[in-house]
Amino acid sequence: MAQVKIYGHRRVWHERRAEISDALHAALVTAWQLPEDKRFHRFLLLDDGDLVAPRSEAYLVVEVVCFEGRSSQAKRALVRAVYDDVAPALGLAAEDLELVVVETPRENWGIRGRSGDELALSYRVDV
Repeated sequence: MAQVKIYGHRRVWHERRAEISDALHAALVTAWQLPEDKRFHRFLLLDDGDLVAPRSEAYLVVEVVCFEGRSSQAKRALVRAVYDDVAPALGLAAEDLELVVVETPRENWGIRGRSGDELALSYRVDV
């Protein structure tokens, strides 16, 4: 399981949400072998003054919240995919894109009325 939160300036990114989502999902499918149909993205687009950072107006923060279990190699592969594929696809400089992976134990998730550690997934987490 992986859920993606995308933070950025509303006036810059509002019209490009589908483009961002497509690029990020492609990176997750490639790096972590997520199934194509497992896309959970939340856009938290902020008004002027609500995102303060010493970066350009195009600055994006991507937070991937996921079950723990992915290898360091898989996390590095995601970082590479985000900077090698997503950033150029969106026209972003490396300094205007940040990625944070937040892992939690499966038992900390509630999904479809069950604890995450009780779910039978159709894909691997331990990539």
